[in-house]
Amino acid sequence: MDDTDTGTDPEDFQGSGEDGPAKGASSSPSRTSEPGSETSAAEGAYWRENIRLLTGLMTIWFFCSYGAGILFRDFLDQFSLGGYPLGFWFAQQGSIYIFIALICLYVVRMKQLERKYDLDD
Repeated sequence: MDDTDTGTDPEDFQGSGEDGPAKGASSSPSRTSEPGSETSAAEGAYWRENIRLLTGLMTIWFFCSYGAGILFRDFLDQFSLGGYPLGFWFAQQGSIYIFIALICLYVVRMKQLERKYDLDD
């Protein structure tokens, strides 16, 4: 018989002889083992802070765009900014400026989080 390519993966036969792992068995440790627990806990804390940051920033943007531009427009129109009613300004430009500022804040804060959890490059 000749040992030509049979379509099997060489990694399936990691162990030599009968002492090796069974075909298809994984020899790598699972993520739930003791050493992986520290990494999982750090990753979990990182993602909790990331989601909390995103939720806060998106809440601010919602209130500035929808709240100031639509819900509270009549109240804000009694004030002016640059010669335009404030509610109108938020609806047309203000929410966009605030969104850009929130993106910049997100970038700065994420760099801090990545350094905190040692995930930066």
